Amino acid sequence: MEAKASHRQILGINFYAGDVRGAIQRMSHGGLLVVPAAPALRELDRDASYREALENADLAITDSAFMVLLWNLLERDSLPRLSGLKYLHELLKTPDMRRPGNTFWIMAGPASAETNLNWLRSRGIHVPHNCVYEAPLYRGQINDPVLVDKINRVRPKQIVIALGGGVQERLGYYLKLRLDYLPGIHCIGAAIAFLSGDQVRIPLWADRFYLGWLFRCVSAPCRFIPRYWEARKLLPLLMRYRHRSPIEPVEIPEKSREAA
Repeated sequence: MEAKASHRQILGINFYAGDVRGAIQRMSHGGLLVVPAAPALRELDRDASYREALENADLAITDSAFMVLLWNLLERDSLPRLSGLKYLHELLKTPDMRRPGNTFWIMAGPASAETNLNWLRSRGIHVPHNCVYEAPLYRGQINDPVLVDKINRVRPKQIVIALGGGVQERLGYYLKLRLDYLPGIHCIGAAIAFLSGDQVRIPLWADRFYLGWLFRCVSAPCRFIPRYWEARKLLPLLMRYRHRSPIEPVEIPEKSREAA
């Protein structure tokens, strides 16, 4: 039986506090894995569908260095960080991921798909054409019956979603609810892009020392500096809610307030 310390309840999300091998072992039985980053976590009190996806994931790993640092400071804890990059790096070594037709990849578009698939091929991982899906631009509520039908027909053991944070988790939860079986659904976001060069390459040593954000900001400052600056809003959220799920308070109309 696992010790209670193997998880931490943070902002209503059950974060895994073990090592990468344990995470991969758990996901070998299927389920939804999420890798929430700080810029998306700050929206937990406003984005109900994103919050629902994270709270109903089977495994949430501590990718956000900012969240881990804040949590350990506020709670005097020693929660370890497990990044999406490290997780994917180890996941790709497993036989399941290297067997053609066993893994289904959901990519952000044709350019990203080509770069990522070429990199996988160079590592001896060959992905058949019918195991790749170029996702549309999802707006609002996710509804993609074409994708569901395709996965149900191919029936891969593992699904890797390489989309942006806030979208991929909702898509992963959508698939978990609608597929007629339960594969491993890995929402690893930009991790594959850091390895393939689709985004700036982040070496494992930089990731280990919490420097991935710096590499991204230097590579595209106009895109990433504002994004990471917004992540500062995670601090008041953590200070206020700690373990609890942050739900935005309902505004009481002025007339109702007066009547009360």
